[in-house]
Amino acid sequence: MGPVSRWAVNRPWQAIIAWIVLLVVVGFGVLTHAGEYNDSFTLPNTESAKAQQLLTENFGQKTNDSTVQVLFTSGNKLLDNPAEKVAVEQMTNQIKAIPSVASVQSPYDYKNPLEAVGLGLVNVTGTIGKINVTFKVPDAQVPVADTQQLLAAVDQLNASSLYTAGATGNAISAAQTDPPISEIVGIIAAIIIMLIMFGAVVAAGLPLLTALIGLGVGLSLLTIAANFVNTASFAPSLATMIGLGVGFDYSLFLLNRYRQALLDGSEHKEAALIAVGTAGRAIVFAALTVIIALSGLFVLGLSFLNGLAVGAAVTVVSVMITAVTLLPALLSLLGTKVFAGKMPWARKPPSADRGRRFRSYAAFVEKRRWPVTIVALVVMAILAIPAASLREGFPDAGSNPQGDTQRIAYDLTTTAFGTGANGPFIVVAQLPSASDLPEAEKLSKAIGENPDVAIVSPVTKGSKLISADGKTVLITVIPKSGPQDQATTTLLNTLRSTTIPQAIAGTGIQAYVGGATATAVDFSTVLREKLPSFLLVVVCLGFLVLMVLFRSLLVPLTAVLTSLLSYGAALGISVFVFQWGNLSSVFGIAEAGPILPFLPVMLFAILFGLSMDYQVFIVSRMQEEWEHHKDNKLAVRVGLGGSGLVVVAAAAIMFCVFMSFVFQSNTTIKLFGLALAVAIALDAFVI
Repeated sequence: MGPVSRWAVNRPWQAIIAWIVLLVVVGFGVLTHAGEYNDSFTLPNTESAKAQQLLTENFGQKTNDSTVQVLFTSGNKLLDNPAEKVAVEQMTNQIKAIPSVASVQSPYDYKNPLEAVGLGLVNVTGTIGKINVTFKVPDAQVPVADTQQLLAAVDQLNASSLYTAGATGNAISAAQTDPPISEIVGIIAAIIIMLIMFGAVVAAGLPLLTALIGLGVGLSLLTIAANFVNTASFAPSLATMIGLGVGFDYSLFLLNRYRQALLDGSEHKEAALIAVGTAGRAIVFAALTVIIALSGLFVLGLSFLNGLAVGAAVTVVSVMITAVTLLPALLSLLGTKVFAGKMPWARKPPSADRGRRFRSYAAFVEKRRWPVTIVALVVMAILAIPAASLREGFPDAGSNPQGDTQRIAYDLTTTAFGTGANGPFIVVAQLPSASDLPEAEKLSKAIGENPDVAIVSPVTKGSKLISADGKTVLITVIPKSGPQDQATTTLLNTLRSTTIPQAIAGTGIQAYVGGATATAVDFSTVLREKLPSFLLVVVCLGFLVLMVLFRSLLVPLTAVLTSLLSYGAALGISVFVFQWGNLSSVFGIAEAGPILPFLPVMLFAILFGLSMDYQVFIVSRMQEEWEHHKDNKLAVRVGLGGSGLVVVAAAAIMFCVFMSFVFQSNTTIKLFGLALAVAIALDAFVI
């Protein structure tokens, strides 16, 4: 990027016009070729994937059509309350009128709603009913207006003190998006920190401007990329979190180096060239380590993670290019006016001895290097201890706050059909011939004899749970425990390894256990199996990049080892808060539960890159000084003196940006926000 950055400094108007053209092109691309986000994923060569394939082939169940369940009750038996029937049918008619709704299945479709008990539309006592809503399109294509119309119908029933109603489904989750308040809080915090550091309105505004432009381009490219890569619905939030953090950091680092060059007596264009030649080079390598780490996710072979990697990487590339092209062009145009609009605390002439405090601190650490090292290692080790008890799983609506419509539906499902009904297993059995149906009946009974199984659907001739050719049988298994409970995972493993193999031995039957909970367990298993190769690729490539930058073996080795320390501590804090439930009220966590299966790998990919940033920023400044006089101790002191303040400011900004996302309602974003915020703080102030 060196020649491009120098071109931006020497031809600033050309660079600015080029960015304007790029914004127009990207904006047009979004308007005409915007992709759709999709939270579904496939797990090749897993039992849950095979079960889903058989469901689709033999029962015509589309894997991509969106479904929503509406649970309702008035506390009375459905037949005993005619008023409830009127109110529920009114809600049902409103839902049927929604344009994208394909079908609505209600217990009131039957003369006697209790006939729907066997279909799972009414509980055995007849006090809680369920309405199944199927849309014509996948989750990502359900118009938000249609989902909000459905929620309005449910809320209308729920508004009366006589009724309790809730709705759950992926389309509901997609419609319950937070306003961008958290991003605004993070941006305000960043502006305040930059005002304190630079003491000038223009200087504080430039990193904000360039970071937002880079973020806008990155998110636009992500939207277009969704046409080609399976991209999760929370990918834009994750990309925004990372893009804002590194975007502010990159611009801040380059602007600080520009100011140092000006204070050293350079003319403004010369100062801009010095900044892009030193800080700009470090920024490119820092971004490259982030991109390489994210690219390592492709080793896992999961399309779900590929989309997240592409989204974050594209955003990082975009903000990096903005920092080393658009910002230098603006610095070249504005010159010393960059520091116009001085704040009261910045009106004094700059100190001739800049960075004195950080140089003194560096000298303090040098004299006590071993005690400081031991204390830092002990702190990081203590914070990482909870990570040893990590339990993986996908959060469900039971983790939502009380009063949330999906939490209401979850609780009603638990009351009506048991907590396991929120995550049933689907056993799909292939029979050698239709005459082997009695063997499938024995399989169902064997599963039901497991003490941890609450309900298992019977296999009866003529049932809709038998395929048209009579060779495929669907058995629904409801555990006694909830989807997030360890007991449910244990039950799944028992069914697959013992119960089912023993029941079908010698029969020629092939049976596969699927369902959302089984898929989540398979997801964790696949990631664990591929984790070593992922770590090897990311660590080795990151090491090589830093080796090229610093022309050293010890510096990249130190960076790799310390990044593992911050990763362990961040994972430990995540378990401490989200799995163990400590400080849950502070962070707005309704219920503790397992950690997302993809958090460890995603967290490592992101942190490995981000934690390298501060290593690159500080050590590159030290290397710059070492090249002048070859005195290692002096280079460390001067390097920390020159970069210490900007690293503190950059870390504070990134910490505030990440922490602001912790207070979103989306549990996934909360997890990433807290883990990344903690890791960045530890990287900057301990590591």
